[in-house]
Amino acid sequence: MKLSFHGAAQTVTGSRHLVSLNGQRLLLDCGLFQGRRKETFARNLKFDFDPKTIDAVVLSHAHLDHCGNLPNLVRRGYPGVIHATPSTTHITDLLLQDAAEIQEADTAYLNRKKRRSGDEPVRPLYTVSDAAEATRRLSRQSYGQAFEPVPGAQARLIEAGHILGSAGVVLDLEEKGRSLRLMFSGDIGRPDTPILRDPVLPQDVDILLMECTYGDKNHDPLDRCAEDCLDLFRRVFDRGGKVVIPAFAVGRTQLIVYTLHQMIDRGDLPRIPVFVDSPLATDVTDVFRRHPEDYDEETHRFLQTDPHGTAFGFDHLRYTRNVEESKAINDMTGPLIVIAGSGMVESGRVLHHLRHTIGDPRNAVLLTSWMAPHTLGRRLLEGRKEIRIYGETHEVHAEVVSMQGFSAHAGQDFLIRYASATLPRAKKVILVHGEAGPASALGERLRQAGAEDVLYPAQGDEIDL
Repeated sequence: MKLSFHGAAQTVTGSRHLVSLNGQRLLLDCGLFQGRRKETFARNLKFDFDPKTIDAVVLSHAHLDHCGNLPNLVRRGYPGVIHATPSTTHITDLLLQDAAEIQEADTAYLNRKKRRSGDEPVRPLYTVSDAAEATRRLSRQSYGQAFEPVPGAQARLIEAGHILGSAGVVLDLEEKGRSLRLMFSGDIGRPDTPILRDPVLPQDVDILLMECTYGDKNHDPLDRCAEDCLDLFRRVFDRGGKVVIPAFAVGRTQLIVYTLHQMIDRGDLPRIPVFVDSPLATDVTDVFRRHPEDYDEETHRFLQTDPHGTAFGFDHLRYTRNVEESKAINDMTGPLIVIAGSGMVESGRVLHHLRHTIGDPRNAVLLTSWMAPHTLGRRLLEGRKEIRIYGETHEVHAEVVSMQGFSAHAGQDFLIRYASATLPRAKKVILVHGEAGPASALGERLRQAGAEDVLYPAQGDEIDL
């Protein structure tokens, strides 16, 4: 039995971990690496394993850094199915189609420029038809339901509490009379977060493969973050400004909408216009509405009393789909709130809204996500006074505020609690999905808690299980 690391190793994005046993190869996740654009395309284009030799894929959840390279895997010859929870299959379908459309559109734009300069045309990472083929491979597995992705591996998906449908993957492995339990955490959510059930702690685990994105810090409690948001909204509204919130279409947008819904229902905020300006986020929100079985008890109680009958809709909230509706928002005067993709401020309609708002000190940009290095979101987070959007330089006069309390990732304390649930049985705790600083800080705390062997593997490393 071996475990090798082909993404999200000593970095956060591009989740790909390969389990080999009984002559079979089981891939955990197949995500996109996100970073510098030139490096990103090269790293995502080629796999350091042959996709034709992979026998099965198990997907932890539907974020692009975990599922976004599945069409390329299929395009390059992967012959099998992709196991995931029902909610994850629905959201993955939407995300992959959207990502493929962006790939094709970006490639068409680049090739128009290349034709004018006489350069060779480029191909997209994958196409809409590749994405459609990948989604046809999705196989639904309910939480707690045992299935066998490859001979000698009995799998179960358990609640991870990160986004709708997210799961930790429990693998009971057997090879040549030897058995052990490997658990892949996927992305671990936070307890007591609205909408979703709490993460299920691992049990009786021999080897824990876990994320460490926030291994060096804890988040502010969500209620404190909501209070800070109220303060921000009120001072922006008092000066007649707009608040632009870059947000991931999956998870973050729905949590922010739910939080605004509660604020307005309580009378904490005036009934000002709120826009979700993302066709993808709108479609994903429809998936959230179709899967109330994944909600926590608090959200079910809210739905029983709310006159709108949904956690994701209220008076003065509009979901925009077409370009004309999106452009019209920029012609409106504040106060108003715009929630738009993408979460790391790298593409999508949020860039157009920033072009119209970033230079006005009445406005504000609210950052609620971890920002990958070399992204526009990271540059805003670092306090840059000038940024470039679509090749144009813009001075930053709007108020830029970061609030990590909305994070869907567990902070250090819960990560320690999560890993400690496997001790003293677990012989190895393997840290992935984290930069060096957070991994080092978490590793030290885990050793103090009694973990015997804490590893932080590099890309391409292989561990004998």
